[in-house]
Amino acid sequence: MGRAEERRARQRGARRAAPRRSSGTPQNPGAGEPTTVIGSPSAAGGRAAARRAARAGGKGGDGKGRIRRLFTWKKILGTFLGFCLLGIGAFIALYLAVDVPKDNAAAQAAQRQSNVYKYSDGSTLARDGEVNREIVDLSKVPKKVQYTFVAAENKTFYDDHGIDLKGTARGVLNTLMGKGAQGGSTITQQYVKNYYLSQEQTVSRKLKEMVISLKVDRQMSKDDILAGYINTSYYGRGAYGIQAASQAYYRKDADKLSVAQGAYLAALLQAPSQYDWHAASDTGKRLVTNRWNYVLDNMVEEGWLDRSERQEMTKLPVPKEPRPTAGREGQKGYLIELANRQLEDQLMQEQGITRSQAEAAVVDQGWTITLNVDKKKQAALEKAVKAQLTGKLDKKKRKVDANVQAGAVSVDPDTGRIVALYGGEDYFKHYTSNATRPDYQPASTFKPVILAAALEESAETQSGKPIGASTVYDGTSKRPVVDANGDKVGFAPENEDDQDYGDVTVQTAMNKSINSVFAQMGVDVGMKNVMDVAGKLGMDTENEQAVPAQTLGTMGASPLQMAGVYATLDNHGKKVTPGILKKAEHNSRTVAIPDPIGEQVISSEAADTVTSVLTGVVDDGTARQSVANNPKRNGQKVAGKTGTSDDNKSAWFTGYTPDLVTSVGLFGEDAKTHAQTKMYGAGGFDRVNGGGFPAQIWAAYMFGVTDPDARFELDTDQGAAVQPTWTPTPTEEPMTEEPTEEPTTKEPTEEPTTEEPTEEPTTQEPTEEPTTEEPTDEPTDEPTGDITLDPVRPGNEQ
Repeated sequence: MGRAEERRARQRGARRAAPRRSSGTPQNPGAGEPTTVIGSPSAAGGRAAARRAARAGGKGGDGKGRIRRLFTWKKILGTFLGFCLLGIGAFIALYLAVDVPKDNAAAQAAQRQSNVYKYSDGSTLARDGEVNREIVDLSKVPKKVQYTFVAAENKTFYDDHGIDLKGTARGVLNTLMGKGAQGGSTITQQYVKNYYLSQEQTVSRKLKEMVISLKVDRQMSKDDILAGYINTSYYGRGAYGIQAASQAYYRKDADKLSVAQGAYLAALLQAPSQYDWHAASDTGKRLVTNRWNYVLDNMVEEGWLDRSERQEMTKLPVPKEPRPTAGREGQKGYLIELANRQLEDQLMQEQGITRSQAEAAVVDQGWTITLNVDKKKQAALEKAVKAQLTGKLDKKKRKVDANVQAGAVSVDPDTGRIVALYGGEDYFKHYTSNATRPDYQPASTFKPVILAAALEESAETQSGKPIGASTVYDGTSKRPVVDANGDKVGFAPENEDDQDYGDVTVQTAMNKSINSVFAQMGVDVGMKNVMDVAGKLGMDTENEQAVPAQTLGTMGASPLQMAGVYATLDNHGKKVTPGILKKAEHNSRTVAIPDPIGEQVISSEAADTVTSVLTGVVDDGTARQSVANNPKRNGQKVAGKTGTSDDNKSAWFTGYTPDLVTSVGLFGEDAKTHAQTKMYGAGGFDRVNGGGFPAQIWAAYMFGVTDPDARFELDTDQGAAVQPTWTPTPTEEPMTEEPTEEPTTKEPTEEPTTEEPTEEPTTQEPTEEPTTEEPTDEPTDEPTGDITLDPVRPGNEQ
């Protein structure tokens, strides 16, 4: 190949290596353009220009390049380490700045101030808060009793450095987030809080607690810290320190305590009032027993107690009855206890603190607490109980009279305020408040809840008829209850004295408290729906089974709870949670008291229909003699329901006027053992019925403090308040006479009708027309015999 050909070949190769032109670039074949060869200096410059363009695009584009440069691993790690160094530096500065107070005894004594309790009008009810404390040397406390406190609160006490980093960090975080304390403090931290600091839930207090705890752990021995802890803790009953607690609960000095007794005192610290055996509910007793076992089991696990010795400790040593406390005589103690409990509840909700912390923040802390209790109504309620019950009981003549306990709560339905309360004969004589105890069955006072559920759920009978006041049911005693498929559910409750009523309306069934009707109604509504409505109205149904026997009121309830349920009905279905607190002030701080009136939990029509039906119980049913015909009645309009358990352990009347609700309960309790007992023969009567003592107490109180001109404003066209009722004669064969009974004395909101009920009986009930003849005996709401046909829960009331 000649030189000319080589030159032409090189030129062709150079043209093939040149970059292509953009299709959008105009071509100019006449112009002589230079050719760029890959790898030449001009190509390298092009790549550099491209990188500059990319960087420019990153600055002016979507910003992803900038984010990647800002959040590199090096910068994140550096920032984290920087914060750690700042935190360490701040903690070192705090550690150097905070000193352990030399002696806080005087300051601590100053913090213990009497609480002042006032009636709603501002007059003084009581001054409470005599501090009971005696310091003892740790050597006076048996070694194994010392271990009970370590086992209960802080098993690592002898090995830790005074703080629980996880627990403290969690506490600080929760405080910052407004959740309050969640536990986890060591014994050292609790001692520091009790002795050197306060119970307030702030970040600064928690940080001080941590620093002082570290220093205290270095400066003091573990025995000194433990001694300080058990000598400054609050045990309930006004007792501070183990010596005062030992005397308050077991009437002995601390050096005489057994391991089992020490374990109980150690268990108390978690919730002193709730775990006090003589004031505790069944739940409280179960919880403290569980904690008592937990303490002893931890001691075995740590080698502080022999397993064989532990196995002999099978029963919690029940403490002695509490001694009288100054300022709590008569009804004052019951009022103070409920006020303290509701204030503690509010502090727990606001700050997220534990029950023990809340108690420590309330007891002997210088609060001024104003109650909703009306001084005149309180006196009237106490007078009514004395005149209608305690003044008629003769403990010497009848032994059973010593076992009758009364409890009552009176609530304003418009505001939810507790205006009067009766907890027992005397706080010094009967420590447990009968007004708030939830361990006795409400019996037939539960029946209105079943009707409320039927109305709220628009329930129907087995034959598809809507359930209302005029719906007809079969009132035959012991009639088997059937489900929607027509199958028997294994429950057939007996009516009072085994009476058969034949066909009756719901109104009549409520008036006569006919068990068989409401047992079937509960299944028609659905027992889950019944229990749901009961919970909405204010009853504690969390651990209750939704079984047919519940229609007889077999769950536990207190007069406080039942007053709230009926107040919700009186308040047209808006939830009423009875509250005793009007105002609570501490120095410059005032606690926000929640509004007792809540949301609409059932419709106003359902609530008002139940109220209308309950006027029939008073005017034409089991409360007629004691309430409707009471000579003290001055025209007051009344709705209410009696209740008597079948074993006569409880008897109730819960009723209301348009302006006030009061629940009265009588309970049989052994005067010595406090076990539930039957009240047969009390007061000289064969049985204590809801229409007897309870209704008489209710009437004597209510007709002296309520407005006789107040009227129910009802959004309903059903029930005795707006329509006449009819009552059949108890008989095996239903009669066919036409109804002739006059309307009740309640003023109707519309013209009463005299037409026969138009609903056909359900497919399970007889079809004969009911009669209007009155039974010859006055209804007494007497209980039925034992009901044993429900395999799950036996019914036990009328």
